[in-house]
Amino acid sequence: MKYTLFALASCLLSVESFSPVTFVGKTLKSQVSSTSHLAAVGKKDTYDVTLLPGDGIGPEITSATIGALNALTSRTSWSINFKESLIGGAALDATDNKDAFPDASLEDCRSADSILLACIGGYKWDSNPRNARPETGLLKMRSELGLFANLRPAKVLPQLIGASTLKPEVIEGVDIMVVRELTGDVYFGTPKGIDVVDGERVGYNNMIYKESEIRRIARVAGDVATKRGGKICSVEKSNVLDVSQLWKDVTVEVMEKEFPEIELSHMYVDNAAMQLIRYPKQFDTIVTGNIFGDILSDEASMLVGSLGMLPSASIGESGPGVFEPCHGSAPDIAGEDKANPLAMILSAAMMLRYDLGRGEEADVLERAVEMCLDEGWRTPDIKQEGDGCTLVGCKEMGKKVEAAVEKLMA
Repeated sequence: MKYTLFALASCLLSVESFSPVTFVGKTLKSQVSSTSHLAAVGKKDTYDVTLLPGDGIGPEITSATIGALNALTSRTSWSINFKESLIGGAALDATDNKDAFPDASLEDCRSADSILLACIGGYKWDSNPRNARPETGLLKMRSELGLFANLRPAKVLPQLIGASTLKPEVIEGVDIMVVRELTGDVYFGTPKGIDVVDGERVGYNNMIYKESEIRRIARVAGDVATKRGGKICSVEKSNVLDVSQLWKDVTVEVMEKEFPEIELSHMYVDNAAMQLIRYPKQFDTIVTGNIFGDILSDEASMLVGSLGMLPSASIGESGPGVFEPCHGSAPDIAGEDKANPLAMILSAAMMLRYDLGRGEEADVLERAVEMCLDEGWRTPDIKQEGDGCTLVGCKEMGKKVEAAVEKLMA
Protein backbone atom coordinates (compact mmCIF):
# COMPACT_ATOMS: atom_id res chain seq x y z
CA MET A 1 0.00 0.00 0.00
CA LYS A 2 1.23 3.49 -0.79
CA TYR A 3 0.77 6.54 1.38
CA THR A 4 1.55 10.04 0.19
CA LEU A 5 3.82 12.24 2.26
CA PHE A 6 0.70 14.29 2.75
CA ALA A 7 -0.88 11.36 4.58
CA LEU A 8 2.16 10.85 6.79
CA ALA A 9 2.10 14.45 7.90
CA SER A 10 -1.58 14.29 8.73
CA CYS A 11 -1.01 12.17 11.81
CA LEU A 12 0.21 15.37 13.41
CA LEU A 13 -2.43 17.66 11.97
CA SER A 14 -5.71 16.51 13.45
CA VAL A 15 -8.04 18.99 15.11
CA GLU A 16 -8.21 17.10 18.40
CA SER A 17 -5.05 16.28 20.35
CA PHE A 18 -3.70 12.95 19.13
CA SER A 19 -7.06 12.08 17.61
CA PRO A 20 -6.93 9.40 14.93
CA VAL A 21 -7.20 10.30 11.27
CA THR A 22 -7.85 7.54 8.73
CA PHE A 23 -6.81 7.84 5.11
CA VAL A 24 -7.34 5.72 2.04
CA GLY A 25 -4.46 5.75 -0.45
CA LYS A 26 -6.72 5.96 -3.50
CA THR A 27 -8.57 8.98 -2.13
CA LEU A 28 -5.35 10.72 -1.22
CA LYS A 29 -3.89 10.31 -4.67
CA SER A 30 -6.79 12.18 -6.17
CA GLN A 31 -6.38 15.05 -3.75
CA VAL A 32 -2.70 15.91 -4.04
CA SER A 33 -0.47 17.19 -6.79
CA SER A 34 2.82 15.58 -5.78
CA THR A 35 4.01 12.22 -7.05
CA SER A 36 6.10 11.57 -3.92
CA HIS A 37 5.10 8.52 -1.91
CA LEU A 38 6.03 6.76 1.27
CA ALA A 39 5.91 3.00 0.92
CA ALA A 40 4.29 1.21 3.84
CA VAL A 41 5.08 -2.48 4.12
CA GLY A 42 1.43 -3.37 4.63
CA LYS A 43 -0.01 -5.76 7.16
CA LYS A 44 2.13 -8.77 8.08
CA ASP A 45 2.26 -11.30 10.89
CA THR A 46 5.71 -10.13 11.97
CA TYR A 47 7.57 -6.86 11.50
CA ASP A 48 11.26 -6.11 11.85
CA VAL A 49 12.05 -2.86 13.61
CA THR A 50 15.55 -1.54 14.17
CA LEU A 51 16.03 0.26 17.47
CA LEU A 52 18.64 2.99 17.80
CA PRO A 53 18.65 3.88 21.54
CA GLY A 54 21.66 6.15 21.13
CA ASP A 55 22.93 8.16 24.08
CA GLY A 56 21.90 9.92 27.28
CA ILE A 57 18.27 9.22 28.13
CA GLY A 58 17.89 7.24 24.90
CA PRO A 59 18.03 3.75 26.44
CA GLU A 60 15.50 4.76 29.13
CA ILE A 61 12.85 6.10 26.77
CA THR A 62 13.48 3.23 24.37
CA SER A 63 12.79 0.73 27.14
CA ALA A 64 9.53 2.49 28.04
CA THR A 65 8.49 2.54 24.38
CA ILE A 66 9.21 -1.15 23.90
CA GLY A 67 7.07 -1.85 26.96
CA ALA A 68 4.17 0.08 25.50
CA LEU A 69 4.52 -1.65 22.13
CA ASN A 70 4.74 -5.08 23.74
CA ALA A 71 1.60 -4.35 25.76
CA LEU A 72 -0.08 -3.56 22.48
CA THR A 73 1.17 -6.47 20.38
CA SER A 74 0.54 -9.03 23.12
CA ARG A 75 -3.15 -8.40 22.46
CA THR A 76 -2.94 -8.65 18.66
CA SER A 77 -2.37 -11.45 16.17
CA TRP A 78 0.88 -9.89 14.94
CA SER A 79 4.24 -9.14 16.54
CA ILE A 80 7.33 -6.97 16.24
CA ASN A 81 10.89 -8.28 16.24
CA PHE A 82 13.22 -5.64 17.66
CA LYS A 83 16.88 -5.49 16.76
CA GLU A 84 19.08 -2.98 18.55
CA SER A 85 21.89 -1.20 16.71
CA LEU A 86 24.43 1.50 17.46
CA ILE A 87 24.45 5.17 16.54
CA GLY A 88 25.99 8.33 17.94
CA GLY A 89 28.24 8.28 20.97
CA ALA A 90 27.43 4.67 21.75
CA ALA A 91 28.72 3.71 18.30
CA LEU A 92 31.84 5.83 18.74
CA ASP A 93 32.61 4.12 22.03
CA ALA A 94 32.21 0.72 20.39
CA THR A 95 34.44 1.58 17.41
CA ASP A 96 37.25 3.45 19.17
CA ASN A 97 35.85 6.80 17.91
CA LYS A 98 35.98 5.64 14.28
CA ASP A 99 32.33 5.57 13.21
CA ALA A 100 29.17 7.13 14.68
CA PHE A 101 26.96 5.01 12.38
CA PRO A 102 28.73 1.75 11.52
CA ASP A 103 27.97 -0.17 8.34
CA ALA A 104 26.35 -2.92 10.42
CA SER A 105 23.85 -0.39 11.77
CA LEU A 106 23.18 0.91 8.28
CA GLU A 107 22.47 -2.60 7.04
CA ASP A 108 20.15 -3.25 10.00
CA CYS A 109 18.23 -0.10 9.11
CA ARG A 110 18.02 -0.83 5.39
CA SER A 111 16.70 -4.34 5.98
CA ALA A 112 14.09 -3.26 8.56
CA ASP A 113 10.44 -2.46 8.04
CA SER A 114 10.93 0.67 10.13
CA ILE A 115 13.36 2.44 12.45
CA LEU A 116 12.87 3.88 15.94
CA LEU A 117 15.56 6.34 17.00
CA ALA A 118 15.81 7.79 20.50
CA CYS A 119 18.50 10.49 20.70
CA ILE A 120 22.24 11.00 20.31
CA GLY A 121 25.07 13.10 21.71
CA GLY A 122 26.40 14.25 25.05
CA TYR A 123 29.16 16.11 26.87
CA LYS A 124 31.45 13.09 26.68
CA TRP A 125 32.06 13.52 22.96
CA ASP A 126 31.98 17.32 22.66
CA SER A 127 35.75 17.60 22.40
CA ASN A 128 36.06 14.94 19.69
CA PRO A 129 37.21 15.95 16.21
CA ARG A 130 34.39 16.94 13.88
CA ASN A 131 34.43 13.61 12.06
CA ALA A 132 34.16 11.73 15.35
CA ARG A 133 31.14 13.47 16.84
CA PRO A 134 27.82 11.67 17.49
CA GLU A 135 26.06 14.03 15.09
CA THR A 136 28.07 12.70 12.15
CA GLY A 137 26.24 9.40 12.59
CA LEU A 138 22.89 11.15 12.32
CA LEU A 139 23.93 12.97 9.16
CA LYS A 140 25.28 9.75 7.65
CA MET A 141 22.04 7.90 8.41
CA ARG A 142 19.91 10.62 6.79
CA SER A 143 22.11 10.72 3.72
CA GLU A 144 22.46 6.94 3.25
CA LEU A 145 18.72 6.30 3.74
CA GLY A 146 17.65 9.28 1.63
CA LEU A 147 15.66 10.88 4.45
CA PHE A 148 15.16 14.28 2.87
CA ALA A 149 12.03 15.50 4.69
CA ASN A 150 11.60 16.09 8.40
CA LEU A 151 8.12 16.78 9.79
CA ARG A 152 7.99 18.41 13.21
CA PRO A 153 4.83 19.68 14.87
CA ALA A 154 4.28 22.35 17.47
CA LYS A 155 0.73 21.79 18.68
CA VAL A 156 -0.28 23.16 22.06
CA LEU A 157 -2.22 20.55 24.02
CA PRO A 158 -4.92 21.86 26.35
CA GLN A 159 -3.72 19.54 29.16
CA LEU A 160 -0.26 21.15 29.06
CA ILE A 161 -0.92 24.78 28.22
CA GLY A 162 0.50 25.83 31.58
CA ALA A 163 3.83 24.14 30.81
CA SER A 164 4.85 26.78 28.27
CA THR A 165 6.90 29.77 29.35
CA LEU A 166 4.72 32.03 27.17
CA LYS A 167 1.39 33.50 28.20
CA PRO A 168 -1.63 31.23 27.58
CA GLU A 169 -3.29 33.82 25.35
CA VAL A 170 -0.22 33.78 23.09
CA ILE A 171 0.01 30.01 22.63
CA GLU A 172 -3.57 28.82 22.99
CA GLY A 173 -4.62 27.23 19.72
CA VAL A 174 -1.10 27.15 18.25
CA ASP A 175 -0.77 24.35 15.68
CA ILE A 176 2.32 24.62 13.49
CA MET A 177 4.04 22.11 11.26
CA VAL A 178 7.68 22.74 10.35
CA VAL A 179 8.71 20.97 7.15
CA ARG A 180 12.51 20.92 7.16
CA GLU A 181 14.73 19.82 4.29
CA LEU A 182 17.11 17.30 5.79
CA THR A 183 19.88 16.18 3.41
CA GLY A 184 21.17 19.37 1.79
CA ASP A 185 22.30 22.85 2.83
CA VAL A 186 25.34 23.84 4.85
CA TYR A 187 25.50 20.56 6.77
CA PHE A 188 26.27 18.62 3.59
CA GLY A 189 27.73 21.25 1.24
CA THR A 190 31.32 20.87 0.06
CA PRO A 191 34.08 21.94 0.12
CA LYS A 192 34.26 22.37 3.86
CA GLY A 193 36.93 22.29 6.51
CA ILE A 194 39.49 24.28 8.47
CA ASP A 195 42.58 25.51 6.65
CA VAL A 196 45.48 27.77 7.48
CA VAL A 197 45.51 30.94 5.36
CA ASP A 198 48.11 33.69 5.85
CA GLY A 199 49.13 32.14 9.14
CA GLU A 200 45.69 31.82 10.72
CA ARG A 201 43.01 29.18 10.80
CA VAL A 202 40.01 29.68 8.55
CA GLY A 203 36.88 27.55 8.86
CA TYR A 204 34.39 27.29 6.02
CA ASN A 205 31.19 25.47 5.03
CA ASN A 206 29.09 25.83 1.91
CA MET A 207 25.35 26.40 1.90
CA ILE A 208 24.32 24.63 -1.29
CA TYR A 209 20.97 23.57 -2.70
CA LYS A 210 20.12 21.99 -6.02
CA GLU A 211 16.88 23.02 -7.66
CA SER A 212 15.64 19.43 -7.48
CA GLU A 213 16.20 19.32 -3.72
CA ILE A 214 14.18 22.49 -3.21
CA ARG A 215 11.44 21.33 -5.53
CA ARG A 216 10.82 18.02 -3.73
CA ILE A 217 10.67 19.55 -0.23
CA ALA A 218 8.36 22.30 -1.52
CA ARG A 219 6.05 19.55 -2.80
CA VAL A 220 6.02 17.90 0.61
CA ALA A 221 5.11 21.24 2.18
CA GLY A 222 2.38 21.70 -0.40
CA ASP A 223 0.93 18.28 0.43
CA VAL A 224 0.99 19.09 4.14
CA ALA A 225 -0.58 22.54 3.76
CA THR A 226 -3.34 21.14 1.56
CA LYS A 227 -4.62 19.13 4.52
CA ARG A 228 -4.02 21.87 7.08
CA GLY A 229 -4.99 25.54 6.84
CA GLY A 230 -3.87 26.00 3.24
CA LYS A 231 -1.06 28.38 4.16
CA ILE A 232 2.70 28.05 3.74
CA CYS A 233 5.37 30.40 5.01
CA SER A 234 8.66 29.81 3.22
CA VAL A 235 11.54 30.88 5.46
CA GLU A 236 14.89 31.88 3.97
CA LYS A 237 17.39 34.78 3.82
CA SER A 238 17.12 35.87 0.20
CA ASN A 239 18.09 39.46 0.95
CA VAL A 240 21.72 38.37 1.45
CA LEU A 241 22.07 34.73 0.31
CA ASP A 242 22.02 33.62 -3.33
CA VAL A 243 21.07 30.08 -2.30
CA SER A 244 18.03 31.51 -0.50
CA GLN A 245 17.04 33.45 -3.61
CA LEU A 246 17.02 30.16 -5.53
CA TRP A 247 15.02 28.60 -2.69
CA LYS A 248 12.43 31.37 -2.95
CA ASP A 249 12.22 31.26 -6.76
CA VAL A 250 11.76 27.48 -6.94
CA THR A 251 9.24 27.43 -4.09
CA VAL A 252 7.15 30.05 -5.89
CA GLU A 253 7.28 28.02 -9.11
CA VAL A 254 6.15 24.82 -7.38
CA MET A 255 3.28 26.50 -5.57
CA GLU A 256 2.04 28.39 -8.62
CA LYS A 257 2.12 25.32 -10.89
CA GLU A 258 1.19 22.49 -8.53
CA PHE A 259 -0.59 24.03 -5.54
CA PRO A 260 -2.36 27.16 -6.79
CA GLU A 261 -4.87 26.94 -3.95
CA ILE A 262 -2.15 27.40 -1.32
CA GLU A 263 -1.56 30.85 0.20
CA LEU A 264 2.21 31.30 0.03
CA SER A 265 4.13 33.89 2.03
CA HIS A 266 7.83 34.52 2.58
CA MET A 267 9.77 35.53 5.67
CA TYR A 268 13.43 36.09 6.45
CA VAL A 269 14.71 33.65 9.04
CA ASP A 270 15.62 36.26 11.64
CA ASN A 271 12.13 37.75 11.47
CA ALA A 272 10.57 34.29 11.58
CA ALA A 273 12.46 33.51 14.79
CA MET A 274 11.04 36.65 16.36
CA GLN A 275 7.51 36.14 15.05
CA LEU A 276 7.35 32.58 16.43
CA ILE A 277 7.57 34.10 19.91
CA ARG A 278 5.61 37.30 19.27
CA TYR A 279 2.58 35.83 17.47
CA PRO A 280 2.94 32.11 16.72
CA LYS A 281 -0.70 31.67 15.70
CA GLN A 282 0.02 33.42 12.40
CA PHE A 283 1.84 30.29 11.19
CA ASP A 284 0.34 27.11 9.81
CA THR A 285 2.93 25.27 7.70
CA ILE A 286 6.54 26.45 7.59
CA VAL A 287 8.93 25.14 4.95
CA THR A 288 12.61 25.88 5.23
CA GLY A 289 16.11 24.59 4.67
CA ASN A 290 18.23 22.35 6.82
CA ILE A 291 20.08 24.78 9.08
CA PHE A 292 17.20 27.25 9.46
CA GLY A 293 14.82 24.35 10.09
CA ASP A 294 17.12 22.87 12.70
CA ILE A 295 16.89 26.08 14.73
CA LEU A 296 13.29 27.09 14.07
CA SER A 297 11.78 23.66 14.70
CA ASP A 298 13.36 23.56 18.17
CA GLU A 299 12.09 27.07 18.88
CA ALA A 300 8.59 26.23 17.63
CA SER A 301 8.53 23.01 19.61
CA MET A 302 9.20 24.84 22.86
CA LEU A 303 5.98 26.80 22.42
CA VAL A 304 4.35 23.61 23.66
CA GLY A 305 6.33 23.72 26.89
CA SER A 306 8.43 20.59 26.51
CA LEU A 307 10.20 18.81 23.72
CA GLY A 308 9.40 15.67 25.67
CA MET A 309 5.90 15.60 24.16
CA LEU A 310 6.66 15.94 20.47
CA PRO A 311 7.21 13.15 17.92
CA SER A 312 8.70 13.54 14.49
CA ALA A 313 9.30 11.65 11.27
CA SER A 314 12.18 11.68 8.82
CA ILE A 315 11.17 10.20 5.50
CA GLY A 316 12.34 9.57 1.97
CA GLU A 317 10.73 8.48 -1.27
CA SER A 318 11.23 4.78 -0.52
CA GLY A 319 12.46 2.47 2.20
CA PRO A 320 11.92 2.63 5.96
CA GLY A 321 11.30 5.90 7.71
CA VAL A 322 12.96 7.00 10.93
CA PHE A 323 10.62 7.95 13.78
CA GLU A 324 12.07 9.81 16.72
CA PRO A 325 11.25 12.28 19.48
CA CYS A 326 12.16 15.91 18.87
CA HIS A 327 14.20 16.28 22.04
CA GLY A 328 17.90 15.68 22.62
CA SER A 329 19.78 13.20 24.76
CA ALA A 330 19.59 15.27 28.01
CA PRO A 331 22.84 13.86 29.46
CA ASP A 332 22.33 15.89 32.65
CA ILE A 333 19.42 13.64 33.69
CA ALA A 334 20.51 10.38 32.06
CA GLY A 335 20.07 7.42 34.38
CA GLU A 336 18.02 9.42 36.90
CA ASP A 337 14.58 8.18 35.78
CA LYS A 338 13.45 11.75 35.04
CA ALA A 339 13.04 11.55 31.28
CA ASN A 340 9.69 11.89 29.51
CA PRO A 341 9.10 8.87 27.23
CA LEU A 342 5.85 10.13 25.69
CA ALA A 343 7.40 11.74 22.60
CA MET A 344 9.10 8.47 21.68
CA ILE A 345 5.93 6.49 22.37
CA LEU A 346 4.03 8.87 20.08
CA SER A 347 6.77 8.46 17.50
CA ALA A 348 6.19 4.71 17.73
CA ALA A 349 2.51 5.35 17.05
CA MET A 350 3.48 7.22 13.89
CA MET A 351 5.64 4.27 12.90
CA LEU A 352 2.75 1.86 13.37
CA ARG A 353 0.48 3.88 11.15
CA TYR A 354 2.76 4.90 8.32
CA ASP A 355 5.53 2.32 8.04
CA LEU A 356 3.76 -0.79 9.34
CA GLY A 357 0.24 -0.14 8.10
CA ARG A 358 -1.34 -0.61 11.54
CA GLY A 359 -3.47 2.48 11.89
CA GLU A 360 -5.98 1.10 14.41
CA GLU A 361 -3.22 0.09 16.79
CA ALA A 362 -1.57 3.47 16.35
CA ASP A 363 -4.84 5.05 17.46
CA VAL A 364 -4.76 2.95 20.63
CA LEU A 365 -1.22 4.04 21.49
CA GLU A 366 -2.07 7.70 20.94
CA ARG A 367 -5.24 7.46 23.03
CA ALA A 368 -3.26 5.75 25.79
CA VAL A 369 -0.90 8.74 25.98
CA GLU A 370 -3.83 11.14 26.10
CA MET A 371 -5.46 9.03 28.80
CA CYS A 372 -2.33 9.30 30.95
CA LEU A 373 -2.34 13.08 30.61
CA ASP A 374 -6.04 13.25 31.43
CA GLU A 375 -5.43 11.13 34.53
CA GLY A 376 -2.87 13.68 35.72
CA TRP A 377 0.40 11.78 35.38
CA ARG A 378 3.37 14.10 34.76
CA THR A 379 7.11 13.68 34.32
CA PRO A 380 9.31 16.50 35.71
CA ASP A 381 9.50 18.41 32.42
CA ILE A 382 5.72 18.88 32.24
CA LYS A 383 4.90 19.08 35.97
CA GLN A 384 3.75 22.49 37.14
CA GLU A 385 3.58 23.70 40.71
CA GLY A 386 0.04 23.56 42.03
CA ASP A 387 -1.36 21.71 39.01
CA GLY A 388 -2.78 18.90 41.13
CA CYS A 389 -1.02 16.29 39.01
CA THR A 390 1.14 13.41 40.18
CA LEU A 391 4.88 13.39 39.50
CA VAL A 392 6.23 10.15 38.02
CA GLY A 393 9.49 9.05 36.49
CA CYS A 394 10.27 7.63 33.07
CA LYS A 395 9.71 4.01 34.07
CA GLU A 396 6.43 4.73 35.84
CA MET A 397 5.11 6.83 32.96
CA GLY A 398 5.89 3.95 30.64
CA LYS A 399 3.97 1.59 32.95
CA LYS A 400 1.02 4.01 32.99
CA VAL A 401 0.91 3.95 29.20
CA GLU A 402 1.09 0.16 29.23
CA ALA A 403 -1.83 0.04 31.65
CA ALA A 404 -3.82 2.44 29.49
CA VAL A 405 -3.15 0.29 26.43
CA GLU A 406 -4.34 -2.81 28.30
CA LYS A 407 -7.50 -0.99 29.39
CA LEU A 408 -8.25 0.25 25.89
CA MET A 409 -7.75 -3.19 24.37
CA ALA A 410 -9.62 -5.14 27.05
